[in-house]
Amino acid sequence: MTTSASLLLKKRFLPLFVTQFLNAFNDNFFKMAMVILVTFQLLNNEAAEAQFNAIVGGLLMLPFFLFSALAGQLADKKDKTKIIHIIKNAEIIIMLVGAYGIMIESIPVMMIAFFALGTQSAFLGPIKYAILPQHLKDDEVLSGTGLVEAGTYIAILGGTILGGILPATASAVGVVICSLIGRLSAQFIPNADPEDGHEDIKVDYNIFRGSWRLLSNTMSVPHLALAIWSISFFWTIAAVFGAIFPPLVKNSLTSDNTVATLFTAVFSIGIAIGSIAINRMLKGKISARYSMASVIIMGLFILHLWWVVNQWVPGSGELYDWRRFLEADYAKILLLDILFIAIAGGMFVVPLYAFLTTKVVKSQTARTIAANNIINSGAMVLGTIIYLLIVSIGVSVINALFMLMIICAISSWLAFRLDKVDRKMNAEIAE
Repeated sequence: MTTSASLLLKKRFLPLFVTQFLNAFNDNFFKMAMVILVTFQLLNNEAAEAQFNAIVGGLLMLPFFLFSALAGQLADKKDKTKIIHIIKNAEIIIMLVGAYGIMIESIPVMMIAFFALGTQSAFLGPIKYAILPQHLKDDEVLSGTGLVEAGTYIAILGGTILGGILPATASAVGVVICSLIGRLSAQFIPNADPEDGHEDIKVDYNIFRGSWRLLSNTMSVPHLALAIWSISFFWTIAAVFGAIFPPLVKNSLTSDNTVATLFTAVFSIGIAIGSIAINRMLKGKISARYSMASVIIMGLFILHLWWVVNQWVPGSGELYDWRRFLEADYAKILLLDILFIAIAGGMFVVPLYAFLTTKVVKSQTARTIAANNIINSGAMVLGTIIYLLIVSIGVSVINALFMLMIICAISSWLAFRLDKVDRKMNAEIAE
């Protein structure tokens, strides 16, 4: 088994890791810089601000719905590294447009750049996981997947924080510089020629027909469908958590946005820890045997989080900042709950991504990840809508945590079935 630390020193992995890290970082850097500028400086109307943030959320998911199937086909058909070069070239142009939009304070220009940025991320999405089995040994894939997942969450956190604290002008310069560094790191990614069988791939440029065919073909394979649904439920939990954090912090914990940022930081760090820890537990072997236990533990910590929040004594006067919050009773226990929820989540999802990229022939890996991205996006949107609906009918934000416990229960059942199918497949191979 190759350790995560040693893998980061290898030329066949480090440039890819840095490239995808900077891509996720820059996405969130630009997004937060745009949101802060528009919400706090350009708009002065609560309804308009809410509408803007809703549109941003939709634009974030839309490219994955529209372009994942095409991205997966192209990635399996062509040299993945050359496609990464094209994507990173496009990012430089997109960030120049986005920086211009920030400088002139133009909401339409910034939104166009944001949609284009989401599109280039949708094209990179299938590649960053599908390329791993080509560049890594079999016992390194799980470790590499864990590092990519951990790096993505840390990058999201870093980009979000930096975009929220830097002045608009500095952010405009920063996103361009980040795109340039990302293109430089991409230059060092080893070639990833298409696998045997790519000659039979006919790229369908009709994005709707291509998406339907891809989903039909991929989801008809039982073990792939189980893995994809399991991953989708995880991302639904993450999306709903993201929606719950701000009102939970403000209204239930009487705390300000610095505490919400603290929660996000702890959650991101927990995902990173879990993503790396599961590689050590599985010793590099790709298996779903710990996934059911991980998501059950996740649900139990969510239940404990619900209990702790109900014990919280609301403050009077001004909202707590993060320093005053940490002095309150139950604060540290609450943060530990969030940390262990995230650690269990990382341990749950990382083997499933590795499962998707190794349980299909290599010429189909990118398309499999693309199908996963489409389902994930839909599940996240649906989960968020259901959360908003149950809150709108009078369910408190605290009690909405029970929705996440139900999702955990469903996920544990899916993980149990996946592990059972995986064991059967391995037994048949051994015979």
